[in-house]
Amino acid sequence: MILLYCNKSFFFAIMNMVIIMEYKVVTNSEEDTIILAQNFESEKFNNMVICLIGELGSGKTIFAKGFASALGIEENITSPTFNIIKEYTSGEMNLYHMDVYRLEGDTSELGLEEYLKKDGVIIIEWADMIKDELPEERLEIRFKITGEEKRSLTIIPHGSKYEDLCEDVL
Repeated sequence: MILLYCNKSFFFAIMNMVIIMEYKVVTNSEEDTIILAQNFESEKFNNMVICLIGELGSGKTIFAKGFASALGIEENITSPTFNIIKEYTSGEMNLYHMDVYRLEGDTSELGLEEYLKKDGVIIIEWADMIKDELPEERLEIRFKITGEEKRSLTIIPHGSKYEDLCEDVL
C-alpha cells in the first residue's frame, strides 16, 4: 500500500513494507529435531498454530512427537494420515495434530475454523496443501532432507507473536 500526502508542493510517499523473517536451522539427527520442538513447546501459547511442510520422511512427525512429549502427552504420536486429526487431551495443553495430505485441498470436512477456536495447540502436517485456509498468524516450518539424518529447517513466523516466539527460541 502506498499512501501519498500532499501539503502545498511537497509530496511524501509512505510505503507499508512487509518484511518476512526467516530462520535457518540444521538438525543432524531425530534427537536434534525433538529438542527444537521441545524448545518451541517451552514458549507455547493458547491457539498456537504450527504448520509443518516437507517431503515424506523429512521430520514433520518427529517434530510433532517432540512437541507432544514436552507437553506431557504419553500416548504414542503417529502421523494422523488416515484419521486426518488426532486429539490429545492428556497433556499440559490440548494438542490437535492434523495431517492434511489426503484432503487434496478440500478442507470442507476438516473443521479447521472450529479447531482455531478451541483451547490448545494445532500442528498441521502438509500445511502447504491447504495454504489458502491457514490462519494469517502462524509458525511455518519447512523441512528439507539434506542427508541420511541431516535436515535443513526454514522457520518463518507469520505475525508478531510468532516473531517473538522465534526470537525467544532460536
